[in-house]
Amino acid sequence: MRRRLTDRVASQLERICTTTTNAGVLHRHGKDESHHECVPPEAVVFPSSTAEVQAIVRACADGRVPLIAYGTGTSLEGHIQAVEGGVCVDTSNLSSVLAENPEDFDARCEAGATRKTLNASLRHAGLAFMVDPGADASLGGMAACGASGTMAVRYGTMRENVLGLTAVVASGDACRFGGRSKKSSAGYDLTSLFVGSEGTLGIITDLTVKIHPVPPCAAAAKVGFETVRDAADSVVALLCSGLPVQRCELLDAATIAAFNLYNRDSLVERPTLFLEFADVSADAVARQLDLARDVVSDGLGQDFQASTDEHQAALLWKARHSTYYAALALKPNGRAIVPLSAFADCVDATVQDIQASEVVGPVFGHAGDGNFHAILVYNDDDDRAYLHKLHAIHDRIVKRAIDAGGTCTGEHGVGVGKRSYLGRQFPRATLDAMAAVKAALDPLNIMNPGKILPPP
Repeated sequence: MRRRLTDRVASQLERICTTTTNAGVLHRHGKDESHHECVPPEAVVFPSSTAEVQAIVRACADGRVPLIAYGTGTSLEGHIQAVEGGVCVDTSNLSSVLAENPEDFDARCEAGATRKTLNASLRHAGLAFMVDPGADASLGGMAACGASGTMAVRYGTMRENVLGLTAVVASGDACRFGGRSKKSSAGYDLTSLFVGSEGTLGIITDLTVKIHPVPPCAAAAKVGFETVRDAADSVVALLCSGLPVQRCELLDAATIAAFNLYNRDSLVERPTLFLEFADVSADAVARQLDLARDVVSDGLGQDFQASTDEHQAALLWKARHSTYYAALALKPNGRAIVPLSAFADCVDATVQDIQASEVVGPVFGHAGDGNFHAILVYNDDDDRAYLHKLHAIHDRIVKRAIDAGGTCTGEHGVGVGKRSYLGRQFPRATLDAMAAVKAALDPLNIMNPGKILPPP
């Protein structure tokens, strides 16, 4: 049920910060980069401080008006849909890097600062923020969605890289969780609670993140396989070898075909691993490449190619990040993450399912942490039977991952797209506990309602 923005609350918001009801701006703030439909808010506000966010929240709480936080709009599960109406809080004016602490390996940023902005600021110190989802997402949005990326196998996800944060909760209070210390056993770990909460518990306004030294030497490699199972098995073998793999990405043959078309490349269209290794010296990297070549050769890898050229490596990873967009007419998509021991079985079963169903569905992912995506593509003129087939495959992908001990979403959050699967992943008592947390922090249900928790 949509809750209307009253004239009284609208007037209050206009006195707090820049506010707009322009139709084009509303549309842009109601649609992310996924196939989910646009559901625009009634107004968009642009606060420039935590104090302004507090005032916005208090005004909306008084009028029972929903609030949806917005970073850069790159999420993929309909998180920014205003399903019950309300106001979108655009954090683009909260974009400063507040503090860099090179000797402590942390930095504090406002929520609207993007990862590229932070890394540009850190470059002089030879440090970087290492969570790389591909898109130049805002750090607040990355934290809210529990983002991950190609380097999670070495550096972890947002959950491991956020040390502390400030969030404005539904009462309008600004709460500081966590801090700068690398460990603490003081009280409840509410930082981790807010990471991945998708704006349903409060609006993040700043956060402290870990930063890491950039290894001076690196090499990128690619290797092909006859089957996707051989490629997936080699991922497990590489990690079990003890190699400090920095990136480990799997692309099936259909993804390579889309990759070639999009990037005007000519890779052999077969299952392929993209790898990256990094260390303090060229000799150390060379030894890693030699060992990796031996491991993947034992796993039936073919045509192992490596390069230490920084420009060539950057081009390879830029192209890898394009694979999501390479699937034209992107529509329903399945994303899942499983224990690494189940990775080969799940990926192989997914590819076989897609091939047997005779649909187009590139499969790729962050193989190093058991995360894969299946992009199920259709044309606007495809019939309903074909679309039904795609939805059925998507459903099987997610359920297969959950039944293997994995999750329905590894890095993009639940949003509206995965709500129906939480009941399969968690028992009723767990969902009730989540609902109790939500009710305690947001008793009026104004913080991004209609996301994460399945309908009661």
